[in-house]
Amino acid sequence: MPIQIALDSLKQAASGTANSATFLRGDNTFVAASVAANSAIASPVFSGTATGTYTLGGTPTITNPTLTLQSENVSPFIGFRNRVINGAMVIDQRNAGASVTPANGSYTLDRWQNYITQSSKFSVQQNAGSVTPPAGFTNYYGVTSLSAYSVLAGDYFTIQQRIEGYNVADLAWGTANAKTVTLSFWVRSSLTGTFGGVFTNGGFNRVYPFTYTISSANTWEQKTVTVAGDTTGTWATTNTSGIEIEFSLGAGSTYSGTAGAWAGGTWLASATGATSVVGTNGATFYITGVQLERGSVATNFDYRPHATELALCQRYFEWCSTVAQNGVPYGSLFFKVQKRTTPTIANYVTEGSIPNNWSGHLPGGGAGNVPSVDNASLGIYYNGTPSVNGISRFSASSEL
Repeated sequence: MPIQIALDSLKQAASGTANSATFLRGDNTFVAASVAANSAIASPVFSGTATGTYTLGGTPTITNPTLTLQSENVSPFIGFRNRVINGAMVIDQRNAGASVTPANGSYTLDRWQNYITQSSKFSVQQNAGSVTPPAGFTNYYGVTSLSAYSVLAGDYFTIQQRIEGYNVADLAWGTANAKTVTLSFWVRSSLTGTFGGVFTNGGFNRVYPFTYTISSANTWEQKTVTVAGDTTGTWATTNTSGIEIEFSLGAGSTYSGTAGAWAGGTWLASATGATSVVGTNGATFYITGVQLERGSVATNFDYRPHATELALCQRYFEWCSTVAQNGVPYGSLFFKVQKRTTPTIANYVTEGSIPNNWSGHLPGGGAGNVPSVDNASLGIYYNGTPSVNGISRFSASSEL
């Protein structure tokens, strides 16, 4: 915990109670040196050029110390530093690594959704193309363009994640105390040039377009975008969409805006002049290590245990199943993780031969036999006798 040591040591030295201290200089290297008792330590002793061991004795005086903390994420950090869930693209409950061609609004890898105006323009797959991820990562979100589509003025193609309001409430966006945030990510594309994205609120009436540059084709590059928090607008702080981050794969003039400034009134998908991935047949766009954090500097990626990351995803989507035995397919099914809100249930028969009307007795079907569903459990009931035993599989979704 180097920065914390530096802070504690500086406070001790300034009070005259410490006889030794270790400091972190500007290039993140520990430095220290011996100083005579009762001597004054003035700039530029800690300018980043000194080496050795500093030993403070007696009642030393430190003249005009300046300590600039560029990131609010001082180590050790206890909490939810990265507000993005599944930023390392390791969880793929729906498709298990298979390639899919997303529809508008559909989810692919967990927590990642696509907004599109034209279908079948790109495919999505975890680790598409089987390239080596950047150091420290094993997975990435892979996009492959399926045609050379000329984007119209009213078109947009995006990858986005909606962050629940509870997870960004401390950023105080929409108030005078709005916090600065930094978005960082690793990206690789067969195309080069200026690419775009946006930050927006759940009401889609506050938006901040941003750009970043991919300099070398088919090369992993890390990008950072620092944004001063919005002091106006309405930003949710409960279980609805708080902050939405979008990466553009192509957007027309209607949905593109000036980069680097907050704007209101309408939703945008990208910054003006950004590269269109869907405009080149076979073009690839890969991304991983997506992190959103408080402060003006990107810190190392916030790795969480796999079980923790999975549970975070399951708040919004999970698979569950029940067994129909001896004609008694009813009971309660408790979700692994409490859902964000009452989930939408879909039914899939994966084993055996449960009658088709079994699915009719999910929410919305079957007079007198509609099961209860809340954000903690699923009640299931079938008022009949299945001909055979089997396993019925359900998906429970409470996505934002």
